[in-house]
Amino acid sequence: MTISFAGKVAIVTGAGNGLGRSHALELARRGAKVVVNDLGGARDGSGASSAASQEVVALIEAMGGEAISHGANVANFDEVQDMVQQTMDKWGRVDILINNAGILRDKSFSKMTLDDFKVVMDVHVMGSVNCTKAVWEIMKQQNYGRIVMTTSSSGMYGNFGQANYGAAKMALIGLMNTLVLEGAKNNIHINALAPTAGTRMTEDLMPEEIVKAFAPEAVTAGMLTLCDDDAPTRFILCAGAGGYSSASIFETDGCFIPTAKQSPEAVRDNWGKLTAQDNQKALVSGAQQGEKFIMKAMTFMKSQQV
Repeated sequence: MTISFAGKVAIVTGAGNGLGRSHALELARRGAKVVVNDLGGARDGSGASSAASQEVVALIEAMGGEAISHGANVANFDEVQDMVQQTMDKWGRVDILINNAGILRDKSFSKMTLDDFKVVMDVHVMGSVNCTKAVWEIMKQQNYGRIVMTTSSSGMYGNFGQANYGAAKMALIGLMNTLVLEGAKNNIHINALAPTAGTRMTEDLMPEEIVKAFAPEAVTAGMLTLCDDDAPTRFILCAGAGGYSSASIFETDGCFIPTAKQSPEAVRDNWGKLTAQDNQKALVSGAQQGEKFIMKAMTFMKSQQV
C-alpha cells in the first residue's frame, strides 16, 4: 500500500536544513500541505534567517505542492502560537507535527556552562512542549493527530560531551510516554525517531564519506511510518544509513524482600534475582510498576498465612 498524506496538514520544525528539510519535502511530495518552520539560526542556535525555509517552500511549490514558511523560535510559545494560528487560518486543521528543531552546544560536563545546558533544554524540550501544546486541543477536537518527537541515541545510551543534548533527548521519551496515554481516546498517536544522519548537526562528528552514507532521506523513509493513518503509538524508531531498528525500555520482574529483612545488604544479596531478564516486560504506564510490587507483597503475605 502507498503511504499518502493527501488532505493532511503537517508542521515540521527545523525544516530549513538537514532532516527537517528532507521530512518537509517528502511529506509534500506525498500530498501534505506543509508548514516549513525554521528560525534560520546557526547550529548553536545563534542568529536568524528565513532564507532556508523559504527555499524549501519554493521547492515544494515547484513540485505542485502547498507550503508556507514561518520563522517561529520554538522555545517561544507566543511565536509558536502565531505559527499554529496562521496554519489554521490558511488550512483549518493540523494533522501532523514533526518536532525536529534542535541545536548543539557540545562540551564535556565540567567545561559546559549552565547557560549552554539550559538553552539546549529550552530548544529541544520546551520547543517540543510548546509546539505540542499549541496543536493539542486542535488535534483533540479533530479526533486525529500524529506527533513525532526527535530523540537520540545520545539520550538513550549517552555520548561524551553531550550531557545537555542527551538529557533533553531522553526527556522527550518521558513526554511521549505520558502523552500517548492522554491522547489515546482522541486518536492522537505519538512516536519518537532516533536518527543518525549526515547533517550540519553531525558533519564535524563523522568523516565526509560517512556523512554521505548517512543521508537524511534514509531517516525520512522511516519517519513517515510514524505519522500516517496506520502509524503505531509509543514507538521508538532508530534509523540511519539504511538501517532501521526499534528501541524499548524493559523492566525486570525483580524480587521481593519482606519488611523485616529490607536492607542494602539484602538488596545486594538479591542482585542476581532483581537483574534477571526472565519475564521482563515493557511497561505501558508508571502505575504498572507499583502494581507489580504490590502483587509481590500480597503474594508474600498470603504465603505467610498458609
